[in-house]
Amino acid sequence: MALTAKGRATRQRIIEGAAAYLRSDDPAGVTLDDIRAITGTSKSQIFHYFPDGKAELLLAVARYEADRVIDDQQPHLGALSSWAAWKRWRDSVVARYRAQGRSCPLGALMGQVGTTPGAADVVTALLAQWQAHIRRGITDMQAAGLVRGGLDADCVASAFIAGIQGGVQVLRSTGGIEHLEATLDTLIDHLRGA
Repeated sequence: MALTAKGRATRQRIIEGAAAYLRSDDPAGVTLDDIRAITGTSKSQIFHYFPDGKAELLLAVARYEADRVIDDQQPHLGALSSWAAWKRWRDSVVARYRAQGRSCPLGALMGQVGTTPGAADVVTALLAQWQAHIRRGITDMQAAGLVRGGLDADCVASAFIAGIQGGVQVLRSTGGIEHLEATLDTLIDHLRGA
């Protein structure tokens, strides 16, 4: 659907409002009335921008949150070519999750849209993109002779993703960031050959 600038802004406001609501302490059973109330829109506006209703809106929110995960780590994630760059990226990841605390947008969203058609594909694509950035950083460091050549870049990149997600789940459960920090520090030390 072709939208005017005002239409794009309204659609985006609905997505961002729904995302904020889903990040709240108890978004269980979110309804279109909840989203309508927090975004200041009517049901007809919601259905104008999301003709398939709640499922289409939640899928748009999933895409929005997935994009934010990568965007929040830039430019560091896209420039992992020195140890200083890895530290900046590590610090940006920790700062992001420390700031959001127990509220993980993607985790909260998946609790709501886990059965929404296409949502799993959004998460799969996000994780693949995230892993590709890390893998590229590792191979760049290998090419520069800063990481041993025999290291399996894809395997270590997978470990980073799994470790970050595990650390975030512990954070969501306990409120503590230490496990995420330990995971990142241990994996970076592994890259260094420590």
